[in-house]
Amino acid sequence: MAKINPYTLQMQVTRMFQDGQGFFATMKVQDWLRERNEDPATYDIIFHQKPAPPGSKEVISIEIELRRKDGKPVDSWLQEQVNHHA
Repeated sequence: MAKINPYTLQMQVTRMFQDGQGFFATMKVQDWLRERNEDPATYDIIFHQKPAPPGSKEVISIEIELRRKDGKPVDSWLQEQVNHHA
């Protein structure tokens, strides 16, 4: 049975950047891809820092972009899920 995490990947990555641990965010996304039977070596992982949405307790928000290294488009479902908000 898969473990359930109450925090989305996007929330975890944002927290890592806020805590000065952004270096580990790439590994977190790679683990997330492995859990979905995707090969992390297939993707470039890019992080975009944006202001947090109005009303949020956070100051910044990190958006995760996946790019396939072979130039093919990333599955839209996968890209949507990587940035899924609670």
